[in-house]
Amino acid sequence: MHELVGTCEACGKDVFCQNGFLNGVSEGGKLLCFECADGDDRGDRPQSEEQK
Repeated sequence: MHELVGTCEACGKDVFCQNGFLNGVSEGGKLLCFECADGDDRGDRPQSEEQK
């Protein structure tokens, strides 16, 4: 089953539920696609730590 849940609050991309699994991230009342959620995680660390 492929059902539209909503849109990513960062980029506007559609976020779906596929076979009971959310194809994105819901945190703090915000719905994000995986790409935007991953981008937010990288922004929390200094760039030197990302390269390790």
